[in-house]
Amino acid sequence: MARTYFLLLWTWTRAAAAYPVSFAMMTAFGFAIAAIDVGVILVVFANTTTLAGFSREEVLFLYGTAGLAFAICDTFVSNLDRVSQHIKAGTLDTFLIRPAGAWIQLAADRFMANRVGRILQAALVLGYAVTALGIDGGRAWMIPVMVVTGIVIFASLWTIAGALQFVLTDAPEVVNTLTYGSSQLTQYPLSVYGRDLARAVTYVLPLAFVNWQPGLYVLGRADPFGTPGFMRFIGPAAALVLALLAALAWRQGIRHYRSTGS
Repeated sequence: MARTYFLLLWTWTRAAAAYPVSFAMMTAFGFAIAAIDVGVILVVFANTTTLAGFSREEVLFLYGTAGLAFAICDTFVSNLDRVSQHIKAGTLDTFLIRPAGAWIQLAADRFMANRVGRILQAALVLGYAVTALGIDGGRAWMIPVMVVTGIVIFASLWTIAGALQFVLTDAPEVVNTLTYGSSQLTQYPLSVYGRDLARAVTYVLPLAFVNWQPGLYVLGRADPFGTPGFMRFIGPAAALVLALLAALAWRQGIRHYRSTGS
């Protein structure tokens, strides 16, 4: 399955590379668009020294870890949000009759390699924040764990969003809320949003484990909401549970799909 996925990615990449100027411009454009979010953070800190008790570099660290995980998912699996388009166009059947899995094909469909600019932008922000903060080497091991955990969580959310489209074929905004909305929420400390929302994204939708809970450990800070210390380390388990639920939702969506007959 992995080989099929990367062969599909390579096919779309070769097609895009046939127009090198356009490819380079779109990559740079993606980098610039992603940088707008960083610009907003810098504007905020041009008028204050802390945000909910966090310094500029700490906020950039939280942004960088979540942003890198999200940008990778946005590049490699975000085309799952086009399920409803395929259902309405009657082209989903094409994916289902091929020997490769539908999830693999849909995730790789119309792959845009130029989104790598967004990955580079997030990686640069994270690198700067880690350097500026001088993070303790004994805690730095958590950073790659955060990124991998975030990738699994965001990929699971995209899978769930894709599964929902088997039912909500005319509600793409629901999908965007679940995916891009989650990305926007994780860009800032959860203490900005209040206790109720923080609890919801910790105990219901585990977005707190993308960068907030493990980030508190890396930064050596206590949780302002008083969650137990062990919560800093259960991100991988939370991501695994969400991935299993996403796989089940996707399987149910495929199972209950009825061909358009067109």
